[in-house]
Amino acid sequence: MKITNFIYILLAAYLATFLRITINNNFFISIIGSFLVGFFISKRLSVSTEKILLSGFFSCFTSFSGFIYFLYTILNQGDWIKFIIFFNLIIIVNLFTMILGFWISRKIT
Repeated sequence: MKITNFIYILLAAYLATFLRITINNNFFISIIGSFLVGFFISKRLSVSTEKILLSGFFSCFTSFSGFIYFLYTILNQGDWIKFIIFFNLIIIVNLFTMILGFWISRKIT
């Protein structure tokens, strides 16, 4: 991989981090990110563009640590029912949102 691709990955990660801080809503970010991941993986992207988007932008934008921190705060409150509901809801909604993004992308092209 070329050094310029690493620079693009870093810039994409920087932009994603800035957007994540600006939006500051883990659930909304995960929904947007899942939709966009589904949208872009259906496209025939070059390997470098795929790495820039998936490894650079989306991995920072939809960071797993934000999801885990959100669940941790619920566990800290001692609400196991709410934890189980949110855990399953987040995974299921994100999966269907990604599939929706994939489907819409296929219908557009």
